[in-house]
This record gives sequence, structure tokens and C-alpha cells, in this order.
Amino acid sequence: MDYETVDAEEFGRSLSGLGLNLLVRDVPAQCAFLAAVFGLAAQRVSVDFAIVPYGGQVFQLHSDATYHSNPLLGLVPESPPRGGGIEIRLYETDPDRAAGRAEAAGAMILQPPTDKPHGLREAYILCENGYAWVPSRRL
Repeated sequence: MDYETVDAEEFGRSLSGLGLNLLVRDVPAQCAFLAAVFGLAAQRVSVDFAIVPYGGQVFQLHSDATYHSNPLLGLVPESPPRGGGIEIRLYETDPDRAAGRAEAAGAMILQPPTDKPHGLREAYILCENGYAWVPSRRL
């Protein structure tokens, strides 16, 4: 599927399994963070929306304005952290490289790359929207 040209209806019908939509203050800025830290190439980037492919799946970024009539918007805090309590795990992403890039991008490292007893090396990186991104690799 060409995410740059697919219309909204066809894209919506194509979704299956588990979906992830992240509500963010600034979609292009979040896309820039994802590219700089994790090498992710967002598609269909606008001030309101982006599609982010990763590992054969996609997740979506939406601006606050796109949720104007969505009941969830009233629950989103005005002050960070927005994403408190959620981990967005990027398996097969080098945590050491991501942490280095995150520091250069000014992101907060909640936990530096660490070997964990569950068989993964992972880091916790907090983006400006308050989401915890967890790049990890198998040990």
C-alpha cells in the first residue's frame, strides 16, 4: 500500500490487529524526533496526521485538533506527561544507538541501555509528548 497516496477510507479499511494512535501537540515535530532517534520514516506527514511504518505494522500520529469531537481529548492533560504509563516498544531497534541519538536530540533518557533478565537490552526514552519509547534488541 502506498501510504502517501492512499485515501482515508481505503487506509482505514486496511487496518487490522492492534492499532496505536498517539495524540501529539505537533505532528511534524514528533515525526522529526522519530526519524532522528529511531530512523523511522513517517508517511503522509501533515500538521494533523502521519502514518509511521515499523516492523511490518503501522501506527498513527494525530494532532489534538483532529480529536475535536473525540471523547478522549477531554482526558488529555494540558501539562506533560501526556503518555504517562504507556511504553511504546520498538523491538529490533538498537537501544545504544537510539539512546545516543536521543541525547543529541535533547530527549530525556529515563533509563540508559541496560541488559534485562527477560532477554532484552533496552533503553527508556521520553519524548516531549510524554511517551516512553523503548528500543530493544534480543541479548
